[in-house]
Amino acid sequence: MSMPKLQVALDTDDLPTAINVARQVVDVVDVVEAGTLLIYQEGMKAVKSLRALAPDKILLADCKTADAGGHVGHVCKEAGADWMTCICAATTPTMANAQKEIEVQVELYGNWTEEQAQEWLDNGIHQVVYHQSRDAKFAGQTWGEHDLNEVKKLIDMGFKVSVTGGVKPDVLKLFNGVDVYTFIAGRAITQAKDPHTAAQEFKDEINCIWS
Repeated sequence: MSMPKLQVALDTDDLPTAINVARQVVDVVDVVEAGTLLIYQEGMKAVKSLRALAPDKILLADCKTADAGGHVGHVCKEAGADWMTCICAATTPTMANAQKEIEVQVELYGNWTEEQAQEWLDNGIHQVVYHQSRDAKFAGQTWGEHDLNEVKKLIDMGFKVSVTGGVKPDVLKLFNGVDVYTFIAGRAITQAKDPHTAAQEFKDEINCIWS
């Protein structure tokens, strides 16, 4: 079992704020994410700027693409991204066309089926993001056995599974013994008084559980 990666989700409303946080945590995290909200505000400029800041890190463009996968994948790759996201409601051809350009993560929201997931695997897509939405968290949803079982099911199918949605260090122990690919932390790092210390707490907990 490999050590899970740590990803910082930079879902800020402006690039200077994202850059400020990224500078503080780039030595700790494994993956730097240009978040959806940031891309809405700043476009591919955000991806290019984060690539310049973190040339040796995996860089994700969290564009949640629903259509024109090949074109969006090419644009993200040209901007310096290593990975991009497609929303699970996108058609399999959209995802497959994106995968020809760049490594795709499928963001799991709402209703999706194992049959659909198998289609993704059959088309060379091996990353999914198990996601508790921001709105669901605000409504009081918490992490529990249902989430653990869904993540295990996806791993057993052959996916590299990332976990996100209000993730804090104390959530990680729920997944003890599970081959999680990446833990994605957003506000727990970006809104912390000391983002570097917050990121290091995640990293220390990962090392403690999976070492």
